[in-house]
Amino acid sequence: MDTNLKQPVICDAQIDEYKEKGFVVVDDIFSPADIKEMTDALDELIESAHGLSDHTDVIDLEPSHTPDTPRVRRIKEPFLHHSVFNKMARRPRLIAALTALIGKNLRMHGSKINLKSADYGAAVEWHQDWAFYPHTNDDVLAVGVMLDDMTENNGPLLCIPGSHKGPTFDHHQDGRFIGAMNPEACDIDLSRAEQITGTAGSCSFHHVRMVHGSGKNTSGKSRRLLLFQIAAADAWDIRGMDRIGSWENYINTIIAGEPTVEPRLVAAPIRLPYPGPLKSGSIYESQSLAKKKYFGDDHAAST
Repeated sequence: MDTNLKQPVICDAQIDEYKEKGFVVVDDIFSPADIKEMTDALDELIESAHGLSDHTDVIDLEPSHTPDTPRVRRIKEPFLHHSVFNKMARRPRLIAALTALIGKNLRMHGSKINLKSADYGAAVEWHQDWAFYPHTNDDVLAVGVMLDDMTENNGPLLCIPGSHKGPTFDHHQDGRFIGAMNPEACDIDLSRAEQITGTAGSCSFHHVRMVHGSGKNTSGKSRRLLLFQIAAADAWDIRGMDRIGSWENYINTIIAGEPTVEPRLVAAPIRLPYPGPLKSGSIYESQSLAKKKYFGDDHAAST
C-alpha cells in the first residue's frame, strides 16, 4: 500500500472477492477533479474526429460516423497519446489498489477508452482479454475507470464470476482469430453474468482471463469507460518484444516499482491469436465478422 494514504484503498474482503470472482469494484479511486480533467482531455481527442472519413491510429469510429457528424466508439492508447491519462495511471490510490492485487512492480501494456454514446453505443461480444495477449503469467488485469456513472441501462460491463479460473475459450472462426467467443459453442453459462455498475470515479478491476462483454447502450446517457491494461512487470507478453518496440518503450510503460529482465513463468491455458483477423484495428472490427453473436438488439436490451 502507498504509505502516504491514511486508509487502505482496497480492503481484504475486496481482495478476496477479486481472487474468487475475478473482478471487484472499488469506489472513489479518482476524485471529481480527476474525472473533470480526464473528460476534458477526452473531449479534445474526440474533437479531432471532425473531418475524418476512416479510423486512425488513435480514433476508432462508429459505423454511423460521418465527417460532419463525428461518432467515436474508441480512443486507442490514451496513455500514450495524452499526458493527462499518463498522469492518472500513476495516481497513488490506483497504484495502491493495483499493488494489493498484483504486486508493487507494475507495467501499462495497453489502454483505451470505450465510448458508449447514448442510444447507439456499440456492444462488445463475450471474450477474454487473455485470448488477445497471453503472458508468461496471469498477474494481468484491466482497470475500468468510470468516467460516467455506469448503470444497468447504459451498457455496463458484464462478467462471469469465477470464469478466470477456467479454460481459455476459442476466439476463432473458420480458422482465424476474431476476438469473440461463439455463444452457442462455449461450455459456459452466460446467464450467470453479473453487471458491473458504479459512480464516476469508481474503478472495476477484472482479471485477464475473465469472460466478459457488454450490450448496447439503450439509455439516453453516455457511458465512457477508460481501460488501463496493467501487468505485473515480470509478466511478459509471449507474442514478443516487438509488441513494445524497444527497451526504452518498455521502461516508459512502468508506472510503479522496477522493470525486470526475468519473466516469471506460471502455467496457464493459452491459445494464440493467430492467424490474425481479416479485419483489424480494434475489437469492434474483428468481432464484426462473428457469425454467431450474443448481444443482438433484443437480447442486449434485456441483459
